[in-house]
Amino acid sequence: MAILLKTSKMIEMQIDDFLNFISEAGIFFKRGLENYLKDNSAEFEKRLLAVSEHERKADELRLNIEKQLYIHTLIPESRGDVLAILENTDRVMDDIKEALQVFAIEHPAISEEFDALFLELADSSIESVESLIRSVRAFFKDIASVNDHIHKVKFYEREADKIAMSLKNEIFKSDINLSQKIHLRFCVQQIERISDSAEDMSERLAIYTIKRQI
Repeated sequence: MAILLKTSKMIEMQIDDFLNFISEAGIFFKRGLENYLKDNSAEFEKRLLAVSEHERKADELRLNIEKQLYIHTLIPESRGDVLAILENTDRVMDDIKEALQVFAIEHPAISEEFDALFLELADSSIESVESLIRSVRAFFKDIASVNDHIHKVKFYEREADKIAMSLKNEIFKSDINLSQKIHLRFCVQQIERISDSAEDMSERLAIYTIKRQI
């Protein structure tokens, strides 16, 4: 952030905190899914609460950062891009929370035979988010390395797609009833959507990076 935000150390710290909240929410999501699959409802509720709290704090930080950028007329030539980065990255956080809420609200019945693939899918989806967070940090601090991190976002998104496809195939080959298959497919899609959102954001970030380098 030193490049764009030389005049405001506080905003630099707030953006770092904002990104930390999203990164930590991804960790809580993975642990929450593990708790769900192990029927550990108490720990699952803790993880769900933690994700929701992180989402709330990230929203508050984003709004405060946006307010400060306008009040102090900071980086007017790049303000629109910075605001878009914050808002679109925040949408990834929303997808993390919504995916975990699906398990809390709908209580899908998941056979143990699918546990490993569900966890692999969560790992790849959250790795794509982690790579996105690194690419956003690089946009402010080391713009030359942004594309290296974006490449990893795309890699993990493709991995998530492959795992999701395998999981759907296993679900529909199984002997469970059709309504349960459809329900599990929906759950798979909710987790997969996290990596899709991360990739969408990385593509936008690639454009903002090109603009800054011109």
